[in-house]
Amino acid sequence: MIDPGTITAILVGGLVLLLAIGAPVSISIALPSALCMLLIVDFDRGAITSAQQMLGGANSFALLAIPFFVLAGVIMNNGGIAERLVNLGRVLVGRTPAPLAQTNILANAIFGTVSGSAVASAAAVGSTMAPMQKKAGYDPAFSAAVNVASAPAGMLIPPSNTLIVYSLAAGGTSVGALFLAGYVPGILWALACAVVVFVYARRHPDLKGESFPGMAVFLNTLWRAVPSLGLIVVAIGGIVAGFFTPTEGSAIAVLYALGLSFVYRTISVKDLPRILYDACRTSAIVIFLIAVSTIMSYVMTYARLPQLIAESLFGWTDSKVVVLLIMMLVLLVIGIPLDPTPAILIFTPIFLPIAVSYGIDPVHFGIMMVFNLSIAVISPPSAPVLFVGTQVAKARLESVIGRLWPFLAVLVVMLFIIVFVPQLSLWLPGLAGLL
Repeated sequence: MIDPGTITAILVGGLVLLLAIGAPVSISIALPSALCMLLIVDFDRGAITSAQQMLGGANSFALLAIPFFVLAGVIMNNGGIAERLVNLGRVLVGRTPAPLAQTNILANAIFGTVSGSAVASAAAVGSTMAPMQKKAGYDPAFSAAVNVASAPAGMLIPPSNTLIVYSLAAGGTSVGALFLAGYVPGILWALACAVVVFVYARRHPDLKGESFPGMAVFLNTLWRAVPSLGLIVVAIGGIVAGFFTPTEGSAIAVLYALGLSFVYRTISVKDLPRILYDACRTSAIVIFLIAVSTIMSYVMTYARLPQLIAESLFGWTDSKVVVLLIMMLVLLVIGIPLDPTPAILIFTPIFLPIAVSYGIDPVHFGIMMVFNLSIAVISPPSAPVLFVGTQVAKARLESVIGRLWPFLAVLVVMLFIIVFVPQLSLWLPGLAGLL
């Protein structure tokens, strides 16, 4: 039987090599993991065990929440909901400096709450806001940077598919507790972006606030947006209150979003095949990643990789602060080339036991990971949200990156606050009795 050191070398080396040559993330995980499995046992048993691990990883009732929430997000993205949320944000922050930029931030936070996707928020809100900001004289690169920086708030504010994936990888940590834990960090993310915009607006006094549109216009805009916001109360409120499971809540979210879009007359029956195709394609990628990652988890367990990393960290330092900083740095660096889903699936089994040994609550650690990876998805050079936000704003990538650095700096400071002030994450779940 092959020794664990060789297995570790093949697993890590194969993953790095395949990613370096541009192979898809799922293939980069699957091939080295399957090869290691064949080396651990004979070919027949290795093939059967690999298939069993994949089936077991994908055969989860809780996992059904992901495709349903993805479908709900696609329906909302096509159902005119983004425009109503942008209009609501505009009347709420219209008198602040650089009002359209602040509207972009608020709209991303609200849309992220009902879509759960940073890329979807950047595309939907950015395509609505970019023409408005250009017409008002905003620098396109700055507009794109605001949209990119604020879009990941939806990865923290529920419903968040990323938090559901963490729940599965963490051995069934309460999804309801994670959802509640994401609210304060998600709001702080949006506030951090708003502070950067405020400082920018002080240097550009031409970006003045708008006059209040009048109570009648405000109430009408709020009334038009309330049904869209009702999804939060119905789906998330029901999950947290225990009326239904996250999977049942995700199915209700689909029905709610579909019914609302039909009422708005923004989606017709002929649009459904395209919407279902888009949702199926996105869901299949996530579920396949989860399936192949179970093979990697099995191999890592055999090679004792989590234990070896923990022992080396404990041998090098016994400082909780230093260990947390090392883990956050690794996640920040690895999250740039990797999507959040595979990064969570790979590193949760490695880092979570170490974190728990230092007395860190699994819910708090999950928020740390997702906040960290949310920064990574907007960090150059290979960030999907950055590319989408730049494209919808029709700006140059180099200019957008230049405008993005102040946001990244403030968000990294906010990450340290989230890491070392656990009550920011644990207050709401504790209040609801979910811890």
